Amino acid sequence: MRILTSVLSMLIFTLPAALVAQAPPAKADIVMVAGCLREQAGGEWRVVNATDPKPSTANAPPAADLPAMPVVGKNQFQLIGVSIFDLPAHKDHTVVLKGLLIPAKPLSRLNITSVTMVATTCAAAK
Repeated sequence: MRILTSVLSMLIFTLPAALVAQAPPAKADIVMVAGCLREQAGGEWRVVNATDPKPSTANAPPAADLPAMPVVGKNQFQLIGVSIFDLPAHKDHTVVLKGLLIPAKPLSRLNITSVTMVATTCAAAK
């Protein structure tokens, strides 16, 4: 009985300290990128020739924030959270995407929150 009491006491006093010592989860940044929307095999979507991510809000961009054409960058992002957007309507178009950036190797992901078409074509890659 003494051993059980000792073990329980130790757990009661050390468990809260262990929980407090854990690092908080990493914060995902909301960003905006512009590039060419492409459909990949298996229904996967990517934005290619994309600009560098810029800090943003989750809302669709105002007209003043839309990039001048042509939009050509060096980045590529896998898009997730796409089911609520009509991406086939913007396939092979230049778009501005906003969403949560999930840095990863070899390909970062963007959990999109808005899609805005900029042009019905894509600029040639650099």
